[in-house]
Amino acid sequence: MHITRKDGELRFEIRARPKAKRSAIGKLGADVLEVAVAAAPVGGAANREIVRLLSRALGVKKRDVRIAHGETGKTKLIAVTGLDEDVLRARLAAAHMD
Repeated sequence: MHITRKDGELRFEIRARPKAKRSAIGKLGADVLEVAVAAAPVGGAANREIVRLLSRALGVKKRDVRIAHGETGKTKLIAVTGLDEDVLRARLAAAHMD
């Protein structure tokens, strides 16, 4: 997974899969992480669920996770503050489900 640092944030791409049976972090791909959410992409519900799921998995507050780009698309750029890259990678690896 490709992680960049910009303006004090770590950034990485996810591929959102709304209306899944349950919310979960999927396989770690070469460049993109799959995030399935039970919420539908209506009224920002899926985006809120993505932020909630990632903040829990990373052990940070919801305000430390934001969608920097792609709010209306399936591919989203996530920005996280409060972690270093090694910790981010380790927590995502521990949280993903096959």
